[in-house]
Amino acid sequence: MADTLLYLHMLFVAFVVGALPAIWIGAYLRHRRVRSIVLRSAHLAAILFVTAESLLGIACPLTVWEDALRGNKSELGFVQRWVRELLFWDLPAWVFILLYCGFALLVIWTWVRIPPQRR
Repeated sequence: MADTLLYLHMLFVAFVVGALPAIWIGAYLRHRRVRSIVLRSAHLAAILFVTAESLLGIACPLTVWEDALRGNKSELGFVQRWVRELLFWDLPAWVFILLYCGFALLVIWTWVRIPPQRR
């Protein structure tokens, strides 16, 4: 179950990070899907949630849940260790707050420059 949460967490991060360049590329190529109000709202909500967590000093619920399922021991396989290293960096909290806030501002700027449209 903990591994499943780790993979879900990875997919969430991939969505938050990957959707932004996908939106830019899609807009450049004039794909209508990147203007989907559902996609864009989900993307904006996801980064605003992450940013709010960091500003409020709240740990990510997926991380808390995964850690609780694992207990204090780490019996991760190779892939699990690799995914965990990719997701969790050992840096001061302020670095993440700046990254999240900057990324959120970039997503908001993209929302304005490439506005979503209802079909």
